[in-house]
Amino acid sequence: MFTGIVEELGEVVGLAVSQDSADARVTVRGPVVTADVALGDSIAVNGVCLTVVDSDADTFAAELMYETLSRTTAKQWSPGTPVNLERSVTPTTRLGGHLVQGHVDGVGTVTSRRAHPGYDEVAIAVPGDLAPYLAPKGAVAVDGISLTVIDVTDTSGGATFTVGIIPATRGATTMGRRSAGDACNIEVDVMAKYAERLLAHREAER
Repeated sequence: MFTGIVEELGEVVGLAVSQDSADARVTVRGPVVTADVALGDSIAVNGVCLTVVDSDADTFAAELMYETLSRTTAKQWSPGTPVNLERSVTPTTRLGGHLVQGHVDGVGTVTSRRAHPGYDEVAIAVPGDLAPYLAPKGAVAVDGISLTVIDVTDTSGGATFTVGIIPATRGATTMGRRSAGDACNIEVDVMAKYAERLLAHREAER
């Protein structure tokens, strides 16, 4: 479990994809998150929860399954790709963002970016299966960053939502580099998914 508060902007050192593209091994540099890392620990890389299988002074390695490669932007990573890093929470961690599982629901695409006094407004389009889980003033994780939704507009192919990126977030995360056409990992609020599941069961029992 994570909070969506990025600890460090790291970078991909290498991505070795198997010949059949069924899995891969990624190596990431991040001195902060590897300072106390142990084998089996969980680290969110651009919002993707990965398990550490190897580490040294300032890098760690993790293995990616086909499911991860197919549902996230991980397949686009290459040496030098900047990535948001966050270690999993502990019982004493401050919940500064919202509950983030590191289970990416899908990939969104940045459609626009507008500068405002004090923040940038970024619009992101998502497919139809994610649209119902987005609501104004609700929570969403974009590349593992806990953000508040400003507004949501339904479209024929899904929805477009906007978020505000303050200077601190712009400087400390990948959102400072995102522009129209860029892909990003989206994780909707887990509470919305549980609510939908409960309502569906109650309707089925009637």
